[in-house]
Amino acid sequence: MNQMPLHPIASDFELSSKRTRKRVFLEEMNTVVPWAALIALIEPHYPKGTTGRPVTGIDTMLRVHFMQQWFGLSDPAMEEALHDTPIYRQFITTPAGTVTIPDETTILRFRHLLEKHKIAPQILATVNTLLAMQGLFLKQGTAIDATLIPAPVSTKNKDKARDPEMHSSKKGNQWHFGMKAHIGIDTDSGLVHTVTATSGNAHDVTQAANLLHGQEQSVHGDAGYQGMGEREDVKVKHPQLKPEQLFTSMRRGKRKKLDPTTAIGQLLEAAEKVMAKIRAFVEHPFRVIKRQFGYIKVRYRGLAKNAAQQTTLFALSNLWMVRGKLMTR
Repeated sequence: MNQMPLHPIASDFELSSKRTRKRVFLEEMNTVVPWAALIALIEPHYPKGTTGRPVTGIDTMLRVHFMQQWFGLSDPAMEEALHDTPIYRQFITTPAGTVTIPDETTILRFRHLLEKHKIAPQILATVNTLLAMQGLFLKQGTAIDATLIPAPVSTKNKDKARDPEMHSSKKGNQWHFGMKAHIGIDTDSGLVHTVTATSGNAHDVTQAANLLHGQEQSVHGDAGYQGMGEREDVKVKHPQLKPEQLFTSMRRGKRKKLDPTTAIGQLLEAAEKVMAKIRAFVEHPFRVIKRQFGYIKVRYRGLAKNAAQQTTLFALSNLWMVRGKLMTR
């Protein structure tokens, strides 16, 4: 992987030598993120700075953008954090030892540039290509799942209304307003290979065809994906899949009715436990973006902006989950 070391910055005081968790995290991610490859994705679309004020470097802006994802910071909060937190300034310092702190408008425009040119899916694809080259993607099986991401329910805004692209969904006996992040993961490594986003009221099975890469020998999903093999979009996009390659769990009510005293009941229960262990890997990326990166609520209005952020988060979660292996290679 391309490595770009953290460079010390000039200041009126020495940076603390204590290796805090935040410092260790930034050092690890600085090592495993393929900066050169990602910068090459953005460079064709980035302003050249031939007129007007000097343009902040792509490397600096990409680092700022990733720190926003890792620490859950808005554009103005990111600008303030760069002024307040020495380790953040150190992270964006150039090899020449100079640091340019972008203002919130510059940070906003960079994000809009990534959204306009659909860079987030390219970031995920680039990261996964590099991980595959390291032998971390096997692509023999896929597990699919979705998670609800809440959106603000308040109508105290300019439009006096909730986000029209977000909708309510009932989980158990509780209603949730927001959107869904759908992912397909490699069952061997637990790494995310596909991300889609829908409003909260979309049924999980509607995204099954979009979450497969086409090389699977098996597909695993919970009870929400029952009947995916009969869906026309799955048949059209993935005609190679056979019914015996699709594994979905029983609905809870039906599973409770299994008789544990019979051979067939014991066999079906054992099969459910085996499939549950495989599907469990799909929860790991959700845990990383929600607990490690603090992504527990949508930040923007509309599905497109939030989908771009989620795709970037899952790309970064892939790197975080295998950082130990990458740093020893």
